[in-house]
Amino acid sequence: MPCAPTPARSLTDSFGRRITYLRLSVTDRCDLRCRYCMSEAMTFLPRAEVLTLEEMAAVAEAFIARGVRKIRLTGGEPLIRRGAPELARMIGRHIGNGLDELTLTTNGTQLDKQSAALFEAGIRRINVSLDSRDPERFRHITRWGDVDKVLEGIAAAKAAGLRVKINMVALKGMNEDEIEPMLRWCAAEGHDLTLIETMPLGAIEEDRTDRYLPLDAVRADLARRYTLTPVPDRTGGPARYDRVEELGAKIGFITPLTQNFCEGCNRVRVTASGRLYLCLGHDDKVDLKAALRTGGPAAMADLLDGAMAIKPLKHAFRIDTRDAAPAVARHMSVTGG
Repeated sequence: MPCAPTPARSLTDSFGRRITYLRLSVTDRCDLRCRYCMSEAMTFLPRAEVLTLEEMAAVAEAFIARGVRKIRLTGGEPLIRRGAPELARMIGRHIGNGLDELTLTTNGTQLDKQSAALFEAGIRRINVSLDSRDPERFRHITRWGDVDKVLEGIAAAKAAGLRVKINMVALKGMNEDEIEPMLRWCAAEGHDLTLIETMPLGAIEEDRTDRYLPLDAVRADLARRYTLTPVPDRTGGPARYDRVEELGAKIGFITPLTQNFCEGCNRVRVTASGRLYLCLGHDDKVDLKAALRTGGPAAMADLLDGAMAIKPLKHAFRIDTRDAAPAVARHMSVTGG
């Protein structure tokens, strides 16, 4: 009887952390221009530099073979990439056969048309970025977005069977007064809510120190009005969760600045151009696209061990100095949210 093939080694960095979570960017393009995320006039990748959907599926399979159990499709806005549901289907076929979960982060503008296809591809949970439900404020934050279209998309996702988590970037002087109403709305709609501190990635027209809202203060304020009970729930990412007892809801906090969460990092990111970034806050990277196009999946796989050796211990985000340069020059949409 032939021997079973030897399983590929898991991806483990030099600090002993196993990489089990891949964030795969489908595109660096977006149909919105959120002020804390992008400049108004963005330059996007030429089409020739972007991985094909088949190449993205091959990248995903290489990581699954090395022990990645969760993949999140990101952008930019992933659903403006033609064929995004087909990519989800190609990756989703591995669920239960090496892959535990395929998820997606979206701004919600395309969900009214694509939610059913995402569910059919195997996705069961999505994150929707929504920083305000006020139409004028939403339009200001996104520069031209229509919040009603996003809300319609969220409703379509829920109707299609997708569990929705709302991601809200907490912005001082801009949406902090909406945090509690957003929490109550999420509770009423059956959505979880995660609050995120703004991160110093890429040059924008505004000074991020003006909008930085520490989430430890936000949590303390909520705790004066609600009973917040820490819960051990983990979804593979950096959020820490509390149950809001009076609302029967769950709220998460992602705190890259007030509470560094890098010690247990299990994540890497691959951009739409095939660059593997080992940390959101550093420029260390490996070019998987060149290896894939010249030597196929085997050549790409050979790079992964070397990549683990350069994964840093933690990011170097700081936002305590006015007019300071961002931690890295690339925008969030380049790396993948």
